[in-house]
Amino acid sequence: MARMHTRRRGKAGSTKPFVTENPFWVPLTAEEIEEKVVELAGNELSTSIIGIRLRDEYAVPSVKLATGKSINRILLDNELEPERPEDLENLMRKAINLAAHLQRNPKDLHNKRSMHLIEAKIRRLVKYYRGTGRLQDDFKYTLDTARLMVE
Repeated sequence: MARMHTRRRGKAGSTKPFVTENPFWVPLTAEEIEEKVVELAGNELSTSIIGIRLRDEYAVPSVKLATGKSINRILLDNELEPERPEDLENLMRKAINLAAHLQRNPKDLHNKRSMHLIEAKIRRLVKYYRGTGRLQDDFKYTLDTARLMVE
């Protein structure tokens, strides 16, 4: 698949094997996995960290294969969904750090372009999340609002 902001394709990449059912060696049942997800979410962990913890500490390779629901869906069912999507928040953090760098180094043209590309991704994600209802309809991205939200 081509990259978003360049005309190139990636050199290589691993793909997950095509599996349609939960492996037999997973020690936890679907209910126990859901309880662990809710417990880890109560510790203020993000969804990606929850997935990594389940993989590394509890030998659950895929929450979706084991339970039939994604981690986000489990959190939504238990009313523990974060107020902002994790990918949007990570991009906002990246934009804030890059803006601070550009303030110290105003002639850094490569990172200035990178800042434009990151902000384009943020605007695209905001448009998507407004359409799906995960963000309010009046939400508008600016660097100042991102600073207030993330910090």
